Amino acid sequence: MSYYSQVKFSISAPDISHLGPDEGIEIAFAGRSNAGKSSALNKLTRQKGLARTSKTPGRTQLINVFTLDETRRLVDLPGYGFAQVPLEVKKKWQKSLGEYLQKRESIKGLVVLMDIRHPFKDLDQELIHWAVAADLPVLALLTKADKLKSGKRKEQLLMTREAAMAFCGDVTVEVFSSLNGIGLDQLQGKLDEWFGLTEE
Repeated sequence: MSYYSQVKFSISAPDISHLGPDEGIEIAFAGRSNAGKSSALNKLTRQKGLARTSKTPGRTQLINVFTLDETRRLVDLPGYGFAQVPLEVKKKWQKSLGEYLQKRESIKGLVVLMDIRHPFKDLDQELIHWAVAADLPVLALLTKADKLKSGKRKEQLLMTREAAMAFCGDVTVEVFSSLNGIGLDQLQGKLDEWFGLTEE
């Protein structure tokens, strides 16, 4: 049984002031509204309905916190960059994302999910620059990897890894598919490392 399958939903918060004590270790998941963030969280935790997947991207408008144990949490940040959302809402999301990354002491790593066919769009880059400035390690997860054939997938991975060097920070790039589990081991391995589970 995976350690991550024992995760439980804890709270939904509109901003960081409602998140509860800033202690322990948090790893945040962020990405554009259609990057497959909820599906990835559900695949990781082997719980189909943990993070709500929706046919309408942009449903996650709150910061959702999932508890693994007394000191470790997964944090699902609001999806960003979706056209159908009013500008004020977008600005509010960006403000809470920025605040969370820059002010929250317990965040120890950021997983940025991007569609493998469209990596490093403007908002993805902005988010990674924020994380690097805050000295946070980043895992750029190229989702929907099953949409590309193996050769094309490798090519895209190498190209994205090369592009990631420009951030001049601790940015790792892996491919992922919530459909067939490509990259699940790499995702778990990185989370284990950030949560300090590798020594246990």
